[in-house]
Amino acid sequence: MRGLSRSSLAEVEERFNAVAGSADLGTLSDELFAIADLLDREHGLRRALSDPARAGEQKARTVRALLDGKVSEAAIATTEAAVSARWSRAGDLADVLERLGVVAAAAEAEGQGTLDEVEDEIFRFGRVVAANPDLRRALTDAAAPEEGKRQLLRDLLDGKVAPTSLRLITQLAVHPRGRSLETGLQEVGQLVAQQRQRLVAVVRSVVDLTQEQKRRLAAWLRSSYGRDVHLNVEVDPRVLGGFSVRIGDEIIDTTIVGRIEEVRRRLAG
Repeated sequence: MRGLSRSSLAEVEERFNAVAGSADLGTLSDELFAIADLLDREHGLRRALSDPARAGEQKARTVRALLDGKVSEAAIATTEAAVSARWSRAGDLADVLERLGVVAAAAEAEGQGTLDEVEDEIFRFGRVVAANPDLRRALTDAAAPEEGKRQLLRDLLDGKVAPTSLRLITQLAVHPRGRSLETGLQEVGQLVAQQRQRLVAVVRSVVDLTQEQKRRLAAWLRSSYGRDVHLNVEVDPRVLGGFSVRIGDEIIDTTIVGRIEEVRRRLAG
């Protein structure tokens, strides 16, 4: 969410996109936040995993040994990609994991049809905090216990905002990571807005696509639509050759089944 290397970020986002499609996005978001928080607390671990002198494969093995059985495979794979990339400073590692935690939460809201609400609620909560000094002090007091802040936010917001909004606001209040609460809300709001502007493509194929195939398809769709496109790949044994892509109401169908159906429609017409 801060000044991350674009090339390294793109590498990690590609891996994240590949594993997020089949993951529980709410759980993945919480896990990525927890890993980022762990790296913030454990300075020695953060230095070891961001050391450019260590091979990426070695750091990835360390991550798997540390996290295996504790978080989902999607969270492990994303963290492996993050530690294997090159960053300009040690703090970038936690930053990219927090960023992807926000993206996972926003993607979950998108799937639930609440993304517009989340964007609006984060913005409005920022205005509430700015107008209420007592609330701001309670949420930003470094000496206040974390659970007290969580309970305060549950009392204020639970049932009144989307679950994703509560998740993101709570993460920012409990783990500010050197930012003011207002700055954190602004950064998260921008990421949520970016998610709303991104297209989602559902790809059906008889076999799973390789990483290279996904990369090329995403690049082609980006050039065709002029916007980033997130791929959700569904393996469907009923597909006979080729694949189909659905973006909203539009379908790009290269399957044999699709061509047969097109012939049938023409004959029927």
